[in-house]
Amino acid sequence: MGGWLSYLWWGGDPDIVNPISGLTRREIYAVQRSWALVHKDSTANGIELLKRLFRAYPETKEFFKMVRKLPEEEYERNFQFKAHVINLMSSLDQAVKTLDQPEIVIEMMLKIGDSHRKRKLQEQHFYDLKDVLVKMLIEVLKPDSTTLGAWAKTVDFWYKHIFVSLSGTDGR
Repeated sequence: MGGWLSYLWWGGDPDIVNPISGLTRREIYAVQRSWALVHKDSTANGIELLKRLFRAYPETKEFFKMVRKLPEEEYERNFQFKAHVINLMSSLDQAVKTLDQPEIVIEMMLKIGDSHRKRKLQEQHFYDLKDVLVKMLIEVLKPDSTTLGAWAKTVDFWYKHIFVSLSGTDGR
């Protein structure tokens, strides 16, 4: 699309960077479009994400007392674990859906950081999750480099604010 038609379609210039999130409308669209595929089977994909996290970084399983001593094949039958997965995937879904409202996303991420600080998680644990998430997105969705780059910027935006409250420096 060119000129004014593109402007109307995107609601403005699709390549102008939002000063708060660091994302363009085009990047937000790429993340939202690819996330929609993951969200179609949210619970199963969330369980798979955490299984992969536990396999790649076994020490992270210690934060999940409900499955800490369970074999992997029993995770899906644990209602407490499934509830956590649903919360995780719902939070990710809302963070993706509201990327065009970065101030709201920031507040969501600050709350996530607060919650995880109380559980003694460190920044490295989030980086471990990012590593697993990116590998899973590449394997499952096979995104183009633009979409993958948009995801990296999105997660960096989220983490910037999670880490502020994770460290207890957000004034809360």
